[in-house]
Amino acid sequence: MKYSRLTKEQFEELHKEFINFLATQSITADEWDQIKKEKPEVAEQELDVFSDLVWEGVLSKVMYLEHISAHQIHLFHCLENEMRLIALKVKNTSIDLTTNEGFGWFRNNLLSDDVEFFSAKKAYTDDKALDKFKLIQQGAVITKGDLFQYFEKLVTP
Repeated sequence: MKYSRLTKEQFEELHKEFINFLATQSITADEWDQIKKEKPEVAEQELDVFSDLVWEGVLSKVMYLEHISAHQIHLFHCLENEMRLIALKVKNTSIDLTTNEGFGWFRNNLLSDDVEFFSAKKAYTDDKALDKFKLIQQGAVITKGDLFQYFEKLVTP
């Protein structure tokens, strides 16, 4: 398995797609029930293959990722050949960006000496999708890129 297995809730949401996936392999509902009972390891493999297919589809469309922690914000723009990063760090350790109060302080003090901006570019490894997936595993979330685009205007000359 290349990524991670979908959760039970995700499988429930993708129930129709999973049925279509099984159908492409000529597996009927009755056969699927039989596989689950008699060959659970084969059923597990099918769940893993389907999960990887879903992740591949999702990751191929990811353009922006964000990771917000107590004192830092990492904003990623996933381009064709590289990933651009805008990182913001709050030096005042009493501020927690994951709270409404902390983020409010951040908005009001963006240009203060307590906030540092960094930007960088990084080429992908041989597996662009896996690079994105690793960021998601570390806590990044897929976004529409509003924060990245806002800060890009501030840090780009």
